[in-house]
Amino acid sequence: MPAISRDEVAHLARLSRLALTDAELDEFAGQLDSILSHVKVVTEVPAEDVPPMANPNAVTNVTRPDVIVPGLTPEQALSGAPAVEQDRFAVPQILGEGE
Repeated sequence: MPAISRDEVAHLARLSRLALTDAELDEFAGQLDSILSHVKVVTEVPAEDVPPMANPNAVTNVTRPDVIVPGLTPEQALSGAPAVEQDRFAVPQILGEGE
């Protein structure tokens, strides 16, 4: 007995506002039946003793400790800038005049 009938596929198509031909209904009914059959097989696997997990491999972040180091002074940061205005990088306006 199929897990999903052609009529159920047609009903789902109507709910989803999909216009399917008779050939598409037959094709999708077979595909969905196959998918649901595979899902049923997977749900029958005895997995009560298997803890839920997102990844079977242990995943940890590889990070380095934060070390405070001196940064650039504003003068050093702006020394190579083509244009400077009020201790900031000056760039051409792109969003319109006067905004």
